[in-house]
This record gives sequence, structure tokens and C-alpha cells, in this order.
Amino acid sequence: MKILLKLFLSFARIGGLTFGGGLAMLPMLKYELCEKHGWVTEDEIIDYYAIGQCTPGIIAVNCATFVGYKKKGIIGGVVATLGIVTPSVIIILLIASVLNIFMGNAILLHALAGIRIAACALITATVISLAKKGITDILCGIIFAAVLVISFFFDVPSIAIIAASGIVGIVAGIIKRRRKKA
Repeated sequence: MKILLKLFLSFARIGGLTFGGGLAMLPMLKYELCEKHGWVTEDEIIDYYAIGQCTPGIIAVNCATFVGYKKKGIIGGVVATLGIVTPSVIIILLIASVLNIFMGNAILLHALAGIRIAACALITATVISLAKKGITDILCGIIFAAVLVISFFFDVPSIAIIAASGIVGIVAGIIKRRRKKA
């Protein structure tokens, strides 16, 4: 029961204190899950995030479900998922009740602009940190560069990019194993 409470509270903290969507949550996911609790490795976070990109739903919710399931099975997945969505539901209900009153407020608009910039900086720092761990050889570097170029210059769905990268990784792994056997 103690671990379920920790799962709920950790994901509630992540869900309540991050702005900007799934990417903005990466730094906090990494800190809470890898560094603070040691529930998952950074590689697992990257894998969960990639799988979350390929599956329907919100990435953060998918990651919470995966981590919760890893720790305590189905009930862990449910508790972690409830933890990550509960703060958002509460915040959305509160904001919706007063949104019209404050929407024209210049101070609020400036605060939101500052929050967006901070979220971008946190996302960039996390991407650099994860890239350092994820780019382990030349092939990974080539895949990274190709995905970066495709993402910037072409309108290709994320799922197609991730699937193609996975296929390239599988093929490269098969070729590597065959070369070792030969």
C-alpha cells in the first residue's frame, strides 16, 4: 500500500507542477522516477516515452501507466495514471471557472509567456541529456540526425518516424548479430 501511495503522490506532483505537455514533463519524470526513487532507468524512460508516442493517448499518462504497471501491476498502473491526471483535472476545473475574468489580464499573459519559455529550456536540457545517453554509436547518431532533419523540414507524422527508426534499429541489430556469427 505504501508504494501505491508513493506512486500516486509522485505522479500527482509531476502532473501538478509541469506545464507544456509530455515533453515538458521529461525533466521531472527523469528526476522523480530515475534519480529520486530509482523505479526506472533513463533508458526505460526513453523507451516508455517512445512507446507513449506510438500509442493513443497522452504521453505522460502512458508513461505513468507503464511505470505504475512495472512497479505494482495493474493496480499500480491505475494508481499512477490517476496520480498524473488528478491535478490536471482539478486545475482545469478551477481555471475554467474563472477564465473569462482573467483572460485579458496583461500580467497573466506575460506570466504564461515566461512559463512557455522556461518549459522550452527544460525540454531542451532534457533532450540533450537523453541524447547523450541514447546516442551510443554511429548508427544511433545517424538515426538521430535523420530524425532531426525530417522533423524540422518535412511534415511526417511522429508515429511514422518512430516506426521507421525502430525498423532501422531492428535491421541493424540483425545485421550486427549475423556479422558476429560469421
